[in-house]
Amino acid sequence: MKKIVLLSVMVVLLLSLTVVFKAESRESIVLATTTSAENSGLLAFLLPDFEEAYGVKVKVVAVGSGKALRMGMEGEADVLLVHSKDAEESFMDDGYGIMRSAVMYNEFILVGPKEDPASLKGLKDIALAYKKIADSECSYLSRGDESGTHVKERTLLESLGISPSSRWYLESGQGMGATLQMASELMAYTLTDRATYLSMSSHLDLEVIVEDDRRLFNQYSVILVNRAETEKEYENNALLFYTWLVSEKTQNRIATFGQREYGQQLFVPNADHGDQ
Repeated sequence: MKKIVLLSVMVVLLLSLTVVFKAESRESIVLATTTSAENSGLLAFLLPDFEEAYGVKVKVVAVGSGKALRMGMEGEADVLLVHSKDAEESFMDDGYGIMRSAVMYNEFILVGPKEDPASLKGLKDIALAYKKIADSECSYLSRGDESGTHVKERTLLESLGISPSSRWYLESGQGMGATLQMASELMAYTLTDRATYLSMSSHLDLEVIVEDDRRLFNQYSVILVNRAETEKEYENNALLFYTWLVSEKTQNRIATFGQREYGQQLFVPNADHGDQ
């Protein structure tokens, strides 16, 4: 009789622990995001609002867009915040994503040492800038990590028929913040998003060299990952986050980010009309 009672108690405890574990698992989601959204401070600015309002913790994994998309494919993330349009479309076409929406945009800029050894300042043509860097063999640092920034750079170089040479083309294999720090130390040019540069500029010996070229448009999208049927609790909270991010209230918050510190918007919200 005692054995039966003891067994019954153990079963009840096991079931209770299972319920608690499942309840706790619903309290967090994994957001795989491009490093620029993290390095710029945007997520630290936004996420406390979501977590306080809904009681769901957002675990941020800041990687390049290519890595973030792979995490989605492998079931290691619930939501993606990325900026690599062609790769995003392939992700959706292959059934890895349930929904995708524009969130915001900014622009890429070419930054470099104040001395500007390739004499690029004043150019509004990023293609010409890359050609002059290659011709002069001035140091250029690429992220080299399949991120959205790296893909944009590679697309520009390929369109010009430029094959990077080890004499001037270096790769960091790092996120945007680390790459900017390395470029500053190496006195090299690099491509970056404006938001990350502005958030770090006081600690860098780099200046904006080329900007305002329409080819440097930088769109960010949010993707709700298609999780397995057994993980619907994650998917529900992920949908909650997805909806919150594109909501009017959060879009208005994005519009204010950076204005006090830098006197300009770092990201322009466009959830309703992004170029998808």
